[in-house]
Amino acid sequence: MKLLKDFFSLFFPEMCGICDEQLVENEKTICTLCRHDLPLTNFTSFEENSVTQTFFGRIDIEKGYSLLHFRKKGITQKIIHELKYRGNQEIGAFFGNWLGEMILEKNELKNVDYIIPVPLHPKKMKQRGYNQVTKFGEKLSEHLQIPYLENELVRVFASKTQTFKARFERFSNVDTRFLVKNTTRFNNKHVLIIDDVITTGATLEACAKEFQKSENCKISILTMACSDLII
Repeated sequence: MKLLKDFFSLFFPEMCGICDEQLVENEKTICTLCRHDLPLTNFTSFEENSVTQTFFGRIDIEKGYSLLHFRKKGITQKIIHELKYRGNQEIGAFFGNWLGEMILEKNELKNVDYIIPVPLHPKKMKQRGYNQVTKFGEKLSEHLQIPYLENELVRVFASKTQTFKARFERFSNVDTRFLVKNTTRFNNKHVLIIDDVITTGATLEACAKEFQKSENCKISILTMACSDLII
């Protein structure tokens, strides 16, 4: 089996998702040098940090965490771009494994009942072919032994792209609509909503508000990265 793998790697080598250099043995998705360059948030608490503070006065959040800082034209933007627009879904799996192991080590999120991804609109899903947080959520589910529910929260209206909107306009955007299919399923449950990047928090806030229509539903938030706009 190893001989076959070595033969395959000779003609189809795995490349780092950041620097495009060939990965060596025991490296997966991102090379060791690039992994060391990733700007970790290193939040010491899941209850009080830049993520949870973003939602103060907006929605009640039990816990929140982001692994990386996201800076314009930085290394995190490059790796998220690879994930979202170049089809490298192994990046989502890489961060799911990383965060899953870290959460277990820190003994966090023990009372979460379900992991829920921020959904794409069906049109965008059809164009892209995948949700960039699916592999991320599946790996988290494996590590934490928490069910991953991909189809309970749906996006029912496609907003215009927010890429070129000002911060205030994005914060105030009301074009995006989400819907929880069965609100009673989440009565007295704790939901972990996941996404790739937090910018203003408007999208995650809209998702959380839908779950808060369920009776006594608690919300936590986990993302691969958070924008310096919220720090």
